[in-house]
Amino acid sequence: MAQQGWLAGEFEQHRPHLRAVAYRILGSLSEADDAVQDAWLRLSRADTSEVESLGGWLTTVVARVALNMLRSRNTRRELSLDVHVPDPIIDCADGTDPENEALLADSVGLALLVVLETLAPPERLAFVLHDMFAVPFEEIATILERSPEAARQLASRARRRVRGAVPAPDADLGVQRAVVEAFLAASRDGDFDALVAVLHPDVVLRADGGAVPGLSHRVQGAESVAGRALMFRRVDLTIRHVLVNGTAGLLATRDGELFSVMGLRITGGRIAEMDILVDPERLRRLDVTIPGG
Repeated sequence: MAQQGWLAGEFEQHRPHLRAVAYRILGSLSEADDAVQDAWLRLSRADTSEVESLGGWLTTVVARVALNMLRSRNTRRELSLDVHVPDPIIDCADGTDPENEALLADSVGLALLVVLETLAPPERLAFVLHDMFAVPFEEIATILERSPEAARQLASRARRRVRGAVPAPDADLGVQRAVVEAFLAASRDGDFDALVAVLHPDVVLRADGGAVPGLSHRVQGAESVAGRALMFRRVDLTIRHVLVNGTAGLLATRDGELFSVMGLRITGGRIAEMDILVDPERLRRLDVTIPGG
């Protein structure tokens, strides 16, 4: 019993790190929690007397579990053409909750997670473990059952994809907030030209409505996205500023209920990417305190 209690205490110290690893690999908060719980069950049944680094052992276990979950999920989705937006991490506009800091280290924005969704599971795992958590390729190779050189190549291939697809957002949150305010004002006023002006010419809007017909769509181009924004001004929504994965975002409610969460990537003073979760089922699973609600 004393040994089990000690293990439980050690595990709780590592939990934030393990959840961060799983979230980056899976892009899902609920699945990340499931992977961490699975790691605890395995730890509680394992003989760890010869384990030199419990943190390293647990990281490997969580990575294996998350990889299997990712492979299973990708198999289920392979015939689906629906848009998928990863789970957002939502904080009040004036700062990040300490519990979310580990999850958001290394600027894990929704835009990055969207690109990670396009990688093959081994590429995603190799990139996340090596580039975000400095896990040696020798350990990654063991998880993937490949050579260290093969693991290195997987991470390198993923790195090129990520760097080419996710330019760094504007770092100043004040600048981001001003751009979002300009977008909201133009939308409220029905000013199409002003909306186009605040959007990057190649802006991409992704909306994930889950199983609800007609809610999921992908739109690209400033004029097309501006047209969508004008359509939604007819919906009676209450909009609040929040931080979504550490950057400017918007939370919308209707009749006091959460309607959508929007993450934004703002580059060069313009909105370059809009990732919107409107799936009612997934929104219900998010642990969200509505500001002012």
